[in-house]
Amino acid sequence: MRLKELLRKYLSEEEVKYAPSSFDIIGTREKAVAIVEIPPELEDKKLLVAKAIMEIHKNVKTVLKKLSTRKGEYRIRDYEILLGDPVTEVVHKEHGYLLKLDPTKVYFSPREATERQRVAVQVRPGEYVMLMFAGVGPYAFAILKHQPHVDKIIAIELNPIAYKYLLENVKLNKAEGKVIPVLGDVREKASQFYGLCDRVIMPLPRGAYLFLKEAFYCLKPEGGIVHIYHWAPEERPYDEIGRIIHEEASKYGFEVQILNRRKVLPYAPRIVKVCVEFKARKILKTS
Repeated sequence: MRLKELLRKYLSEEEVKYAPSSFDIIGTREKAVAIVEIPPELEDKKLLVAKAIMEIHKNVKTVLKKLSTRKGEYRIRDYEILLGDPVTEVVHKEHGYLLKLDPTKVYFSPREATERQRVAVQVRPGEYVMLMFAGVGPYAFAILKHQPHVDKIIAIELNPIAYKYLLENVKLNKAEGKVIPVLGDVREKASQFYGLCDRVIMPLPRGAYLFLKEAFYCLKPEGGIVHIYHWAPEERPYDEIGRIIHEEASKYGFEVQILNRRKVLPYAPRIVKVCVEFKARKILKTS
């Protein structure tokens, strides 16, 4: 049963118009957390909405209401617990791999599972991968699940809580020796891996372009592939990030070839999250 259909038992027809049509569920069949956005028109009925979600999804043990947009360098929201268990740590299962996390303390979006798979299937045997802004590791484990013969996946994460979960997820997914967690700022840690990588993944839509220097320098001398994410206006989604890629490449002596561009998800009214994939190679100086 859909949420709006069930809410007709508790709300007026006018109120049902404002009822959320979608919400996120993070977890497994045993225990999950639901995250919902409650419009102002239903603020006094928010507990009824939470009750309905738990009635439809028996595995949901906690319902969280969004209180803010993602903010800060860790990209975390503020939440209100509407109903259920105050312990919000879960293990989320996605395409055969496991992710232990607490959505109130780390960034994670289950809506990006398809995008992670799209990137993962491109990785070839023997590749050395740099994953910036790794979070609890979803891109890393998506890659490893699809391509167990990857050489290494270097996963750099700034948030110490997300890093702690990343370490636990390496064990959960038996990824020791393949996924290498690194705690710290990409600007400080990426230099350890300059010249080693076949592929760089940059899943940070707000400001990933500020780290293009590190992405270029991480690539092997013969070059490699970069996946960069960006928030952009819906009507001209690739203009700004395309210009930035070419400007940064020129600044650091690289030539680039755009391989693919796509809209990933809507972010806000008339704003979309896009991914641009390109091949980059150092320009060799001739005497």
